[in-house]
Amino acid sequence: WGEQYAKSIIMDLNNGSAGWCDWNLLLDETGGPNHVSNFCFAPIIADTVFDELHYMNSFYYIGHFSKFIRPGAKRIICSSTCDELLCTAFLNPGGKIAVVIFNASEKEINFNFIRDSQTAEFKSPARSIMTIIL
Repeated sequence: WGEQYAKSIIMDLNNGSAGWCDWNLLLDETGGPNHVSNFCFAPIIADTVFDELHYMNSFYYIGHFSKFIRPGAKRIICSSTCDELLCTAFLNPGGKIAVVIFNASEKEINFNFIRDSQTAEFKSPARSIMTIIL
């Protein structure tokens, strides 16, 4: 689920969305409550029997965007020359840049991050997400 969230969020943000919101962030263990019985999945599941919260991997994937792309941020150009690496970047108020990179492949990918005349080398593990703050 987390990988689907990452792909959807990056693609939406890179194609003009001003924000991204999940339909259900918290549901109970049956996928509800729901008045029409079309029970769903959510990033947080409340176990009402044992009074516990279960955080799904999608919750942590969403965190790469919600923790590091701050209110008022402006999307800036970011691109990848590798089809398996999806990325998006934002200039946050205060001048920091947040770059979210998602590796959708089954293999580790080495890549160079280039900004202006500076280059940094990174490794993206298979099926992973990472955030770089500049």
